[in-house]
Order: sequence, then C-alpha cells, then structure tokens
Amino acid sequence: MDVHRYLVICHFLVFVFFNVAACSDVSIVGGKEVKKHQSWMVSIQKEQRHVCGGILIQNQWVLTSAHCKEKPIESVTVLTGTLSLENNKGSQRVGILSYEHPRTFNAKTKQDDIMLIKLNKKVKAKPKKIPKKEQDVPPGTNCVVTGWGTTDSKVMEPSNKLQMLDVTVIDRNLCNSYYNSDPVITKDMLCAGNKLEKRGTCWGDSGGPLECKKNIVGVVSGSRGCGNPKKPTVYTFLSKRHIFWINSVLKKQLNSTTF
Repeated sequence: MDVHRYLVICHFLVFVFFNVAACSDVSIVGGKEVKKHQSWMVSIQKEQRHVCGGILIQNQWVLTSAHCKEKPIESVTVLTGTLSLENNKGSQRVGILSYEHPRTFNAKTKQDDIMLIKLNKKVKAKPKKIPKKEQDVPPGTNCVVTGWGTTDSKVMEPSNKLQMLDVTVIDRNLCNSYYNSDPVITKDMLCAGNKLEKRGTCWGDSGGPLECKKNIVGVVSGSRGCGNPKKPTVYTFLSKRHIFWINSVLKKQLNSTTF
C-alpha cells in the first residue's frame, strides 16, 4: 500500500478516533485564523505532510500526544516558526532523534496519551514554558485550542493557516456521561468543547495545545467526530503526574552523555 493511500485511510478512520491507534487523528472546525506569531507551535509531519500539532517546550524538545508517534522515524520532521504550512518562509524543518512516552500509555483508554519528541538539533524558535506545577482548571473555564487540523470534516486535508477556537472546560463527570465512560475521563484528562454545533477539533489537531489564561494545561487527545457538543474534545491534562514525568525525561536526557 502506498503512503498516500495509507494516509487517506487514516484520515477516514479518524471518525472512530478512540478506537484507532495507528493513525494520527483529530483540525479545528469553526475556528478562526491565528494572526499573532506563535513560535512554539509546531507541525509534526510524515513525508512532509502534517499529521499532528505539538508544543516546543525547549529548543530541542516537543510536547505532543503519544498516539502521534509515526514510523519510520526517518520519515518524520517537525516544522517550527510558521503560521502557514504552505507559505512557511523563515520556518525551520528538523528531523527527530527519539520518542519518549509513558509505558502506561494505552491507545484504547487514552491513559497517559502524552509524548516528548527529541529533535536532532536545537531550533531557533522561542519555546513555550509549561507550568511548574498542576494548574487548577475548573469547569466553565474559558480556554483556547490551536491547530492546523481540517476546517471541514468532509475534507480530510489540514488547514494551511493555523486556526484557533474558544472552548469551555466541561465537568469530568458530565464528560463521562457523554462518552458512557468509554473512555473513562480520569483526573489526568480534561474535557473542553464549544456549545455550538460544528465548533471543535478534527483531524490534524491531535497533540496541539489547550491554553487557559495563557498557560498550557493540556494537549489534544481526541474526540468522536468533529464539533459535536455532546462529544467534546478530550485532552491529556498536565496533571501533577504528567508534569513530573516530563521533567523526569528532560532531566534524564540532560544528564545523559549520549547526546
């Protein structure tokens, strides 16, 4: 099967997102174009085709979702420093050295759907710092999700321009009822959505940031369909456990003599 055909199949299967681990899933439907440069926002690409978003948290490290892991590693690059996937003058494209994700990651339950990517060199773009400790994000909090995901659920193509959408954090118990506890929304996850139809994440937004009060509090894990208020996006929450894991990986690599 050629690469193009494989990607088309992956794009189609996104509509059963929580049951698919092999494809990089969920773009923002009903959002608006980002005008202000966000140097830390990256596009993770396979064969130079966008598959997931990510957050540059250090000059050589990107935070994203574990299900965004693509193989072979040689086919994956990260594009930094641009708002446009097509007109990316001044951007930087780099390869990757390794993936790091928790051993407890479960593609079916979405447990610990978080990953760090080590780039093959330091980039010039300015990183975005993650919180030093868990930030309380109560239901009703207004936040913003950002991504290059498709803007039309019927067209499985990434958006050329970076998009953003205002979303509201939803109570975990209510989110569990929406999903019939499949997956179970744990304290290490967050749910956020828009009350309007056709307003939400879609293919290509996975791994992108959820910002609340200008702090990164989570990364896009997935949803069923695109922009359904009764199926809000589930995010991997930067909980105490996840922040500890991130810092542990970075510290371990910093102390390593391998790189």
